[in-house]
Parts: sequence; C-alpha cells; structure tokens
Amino acid sequence: MRDFLQPDWPVPARVKSLQTLRGGGVSVAPWASFNLGDHVGDDPLHVSANRDALTECLPSAPCWLQQVHGTLAVNAENTPKPAVADAAFTRQAGRVCAVMTADCLPVLFCDRAGSVVAAAHAGWRGLLGGVLESTLAAMAVAPDNVLAWLGPAIGPSAFEVGDEVRAAFVADMPAASAAFAPCGQGKWLADLYTLARMRLVRAGVTAVYGGNACTYSDPARYFSYRRDGVTGRMAALIWLE
Repeated sequence: MRDFLQPDWPVPARVKSLQTLRGGGVSVAPWASFNLGDHVGDDPLHVSANRDALTECLPSAPCWLQQVHGTLAVNAENTPKPAVADAAFTRQAGRVCAVMTADCLPVLFCDRAGSVVAAAHAGWRGLLGGVLESTLAAMAVAPDNVLAWLGPAIGPSAFEVGDEVRAAFVADMPAASAAFAPCGQGKWLADLYTLARMRLVRAGVTAVYGGNACTYSDPARYFSYRRDGVTGRMAALIWLE
C-alpha cells in the first residue's frame, strides 16, 4: 500500500497536493521502498514502477526536474523533460508540478484564487540563492495572495552546518542569526524551516503552513541523505483540478 502525506493547508478546492513518503514501493534497500529518484543508483525498473504507481494517483505524469540546488523556476506546461531547474509552476489544469527531496525542503505554493500553483526544491543553497523568491516571481501574483506549505525536511536538531553557511545567511538577512544554534567550534545547527519562513515573509508571503517534520529523525517515514548517504527520494506534488 502506498504511503502518502496529505498537506494540511487551507487551499482553494481546485488545488490538489500530496507528499510521498518512503513506504509502499518496490525498491529494495538502501532505497526501500517508494523511491522516485532516478539518479541515486536504484534499479531503473524499480524507479519506473514506483513512478508509474504514483502517476496512477495523479491527473498526469509529474513534470520531473533535474535539480541542481539552483534558483530557476520553469513553466511545467512547456518545459523539456527533465528540465534543469529547482522549481516549476503551472496555470494549466491537470499539469503536475513536482520536486524531489531527501532532507532539502520542498515548498508548495498556490494563490488564493486557485489560478496558479508551484513547487520548489530548497536546500540551504537554494534558499540562500533565492529559489523561493524566483518561484514567487514566476507565479506572477501578489505575494500577499499566496499560500505556502513547507514539507518534510531535515529538522533544526539534526542539520549541522559550518560558520560559512551561517555567515552567508546573516549577511543577507541579519535576523537569520535566530535560525542557527551553536553546536561546537565553528559548527551550527540550522533551522531550514525558520529560514524559509523568514524569506517568505520578507517577500510578502505571510500564509505559511507545515514545517513541523524532520526527515533525519524519522527513518520509518522519510528518506534522509544526511542520515543514510545512499537513499531514495520523496516527492512533493501540486496541481490544479
């Protein structure tokens, strides 16, 4: 049985979204079991079977991306497959935007009118570079009319980074210092959820939901690259009905 998480956010009726978890697929360890990533060393036949099973639950096959920790947001309606990008948006009913993660933060977006949706892949590099802001710009609606959902990511008690990561965020936004807790000489625990919320609020988005999971600390439900190294990928998906 496939294991999905239903995002809990007050979206318009025609906006549909889901987050896959690690259970219910055909991949074997270390990718067990619902791995959707075709770039992590898993058997391509297993990945294809898992993706086919996911597509059965969707109006169309997802617009898969070749994610590079960048900031580009592409139109899922007319992009090559797979596009080299870290976010996708659409205004077309039935077109599914998707991002894959295994510790990085997936962020889903829609507007209050239900006219446009988007998905973004935001690790610390993408957050710092502005992938959330690029996605909002591509949606081309007023930020105060946007809702955002923060999916499962590595939590603030597990994500250790160096001085240079903290310094880069604080240089961009001094208030970001609140998202880092010291954990040893030159080491910090970073809170991706807080960093994302700060950047969304700065961009004008105040309706932000989710952000209460930790992929690293829950191996039964989530893939985690930081925890396991070789592992599968989950997907956060959104579309218009």
